[in-house]
This record gives sequence, C-alpha cells and structure tokens, in this order.
Amino acid sequence: MTETTKRVPAPAPAPTTGPDFEGWVCPVPLRETPMVVMGHGGGGAMTAELVEHLFLPAFGSAAAPALGDSAVLTVGDGTRLAFSTDSFVVKPMFFPGGSVGDLAVNGTVNDLAMSGAVPLFLSCAFILQEGTALTDLGRIAQDMGAAAQGAGVRLVTGDTKVVETGSGDGVYVNTSGIGAVPDGVRIGPERARPGDAVLISGDIGLHGIAVMSCREGLEFGTSVESDTAPLHGLVAAMLATGADVHVLRDPTRGGVAASLNEIARAAGVGVELVERDLPVPAAVRDACGLLGLDPLQVANEGRLIAVVPAESAEQVLSALTSHPLGRAARRIGTCVPDHPGMVVARTGLGGSRVVGLPVGEQLPRIC
Repeated sequence: MTETTKRVPAPAPAPTTGPDFEGWVCPVPLRETPMVVMGHGGGGAMTAELVEHLFLPAFGSAAAPALGDSAVLTVGDGTRLAFSTDSFVVKPMFFPGGSVGDLAVNGTVNDLAMSGAVPLFLSCAFILQEGTALTDLGRIAQDMGAAAQGAGVRLVTGDTKVVETGSGDGVYVNTSGIGAVPDGVRIGPERARPGDAVLISGDIGLHGIAVMSCREGLEFGTSVESDTAPLHGLVAAMLATGADVHVLRDPTRGGVAASLNEIARAAGVGVELVERDLPVPAAVRDACGLLGLDPLQVANEGRLIAVVPAESAEQVLSALTSHPLGRAARRIGTCVPDHPGMVVARTGLGGSRVVGLPVGEQLPRIC
C-alpha cells in the first residue's frame, strides 16, 4: 500500500549539496539527529515529511504531479491505467488470518482498486535473508499464488535477491500492479465536498491487533484475525450503482485517522466523525486499551473508506452491505466546511476531540 501525501511545492536543493535538514519541519529529535527512524515508515506525519522535504525535491520534475495509492496514467489511445507499487516487511511473516504472501497481493490489488481500477497484472520481487527456511518461503509463495488466483490477477514478472544473515529479516516482498480504470470513473481525495457522507466497509483495527497478538508473547484474551482481503469486487459493486463515488481509501498504515486526514487536507474540507458509530470490535478496543493505542490509528488490510454525495449514501451503503466483504458497512461521518483540513470526532458525552494524523508509527512493521 502506497501512502498519499498532498504535494506542496518546495524549492529543489542546490545540485552540489545534500538535503537541507535545517529546513525540515519535523518532530524533535529529527532536526538534531537527521537519521531514518522507524516512524518514517508509519504512514503518518513523519512519512509525509520525508516525501515532501527529501524525495520530491530530489526527484524534481521527474516526480509525478500528484501522489496517491496508485497513479492513473493515460496511454496513447485514451485508455487509462492505474499503476501502483508497495513493499511488505511485516513481522512476523505469518500471523492470524494471513501471511506476508497474501498481504502483498491483496495490498497492491487494493491500492489499484482505490482508484476504481480493475486489477490485471502484478509483479513480485523477493529480498530473502540467508538462512531463511525454504519451507517458509514455499508457504509464502503458495499464499501469494492462492491470493492472486482469488483476486483474478496474474503474477507476470519478478525478481529475487538474497542478503547475508543479519542484513535482513526473513522475507521482504515488493509487489507492483497494473489495472484498467473504467471510462467515466474519477476518484481522488481532492474530490471530497462539504455534505458528503463518509462510509466504512466494516470493523476496524483487526489487522494491526492480529499482528501484535503474536509479537513478544502478547495475549489479549481472545482470538483476533487479520482482515486482509482483495477489495476490487466491493469497489465494483459500489460503482455499479451509478453513484458518483468521490473518494476511496484503504486505511492501512496510520489507520482510519491517517486516511481521513489526508482526504481532509487534499480537499480542503473538515471531517466530522460520530464516535459511537465507529465499528470497533470489543477485542480491538480492549487490546488498544491495554497497549495505549487509538483504534482509529491501527492498520487495516481489508477495509475501505468511501466518500460519496449525501444523496447517494444509502444506495452505496446498500451495495456495500450486499457484498460479503461489506456486510458490516456503515456511515461514520460527514465532510463539513468547518475546520478545513482537520478531522474531529463527536464523543458519546457530547464533546469532541481532534483526530490527528499520527506522527510516527504506533505499530512498526505492521504490513
């Protein structure tokens, strides 16, 4: 899953010097210690800073004008293709409900689906640590094959590299994908408008807690399985209603909070959530309470957020709940003209709280 950050023009560094760390707007201690930390991979504010202040200036005019889960490209005959790439370093490689193998396939399929595309082809590249058991690698490969067949996509090219013991950690997987965008489909975070309804396709936080449950002997008193699943069929059902779907996002790293903040900032709208309407399973709520986490910032791998015109909300919601992967879908909020660029949740006590973009990473190596 490729994370989205709104591009802000920035002057490119002089060609004879490195990145200007003094000009960064980063949380302490990065100004004093300009080194990569785990938070840079969390999909939150630190990731956005890295992209905005290091990668984009370095890439210059070679960078795409907009960044999203996938890039929508028009080829010579007018055909529109979606293209996406993502890397998966989840620890452990096997977790309740899935593995790095099916996660890699589903994650890239979903990135393509969030632009409305029909996924067609995937590449797969492996970075293997010396000493990794071939039985584990075989299991991961089988999971990838089964997931690709289930999603109706083909694995058409790939690569394998091996690093010495201590230079990696088991199996890292990169997948890139190509999909076809149907005519008339225009989906993007900048299209959210005041009055739009915010929908979610099901319970949140399951993937992050499932992975955490098998780390360091953590036990939460109940079984939680990852929600990893391909979502393009669910997207197709929504588009088949004829509704003008404005925005789609799969809330992976950084969870629902990160996705909604990105939408709010890209469109210049506020988002108001109703906290009691958020579908947080009891097991996820209890585990987050134990770990001091916000369920809105916990990763999902089989859920989507949809922003649609208010008059289409019930129609789209009906399509979601009629699909096996959307049976628990519901409306969780509204886009508003107030507090543009911010997400606010109304609490059960009648107050409200700001739902901020995560700074770093609550749950490292979650996907």
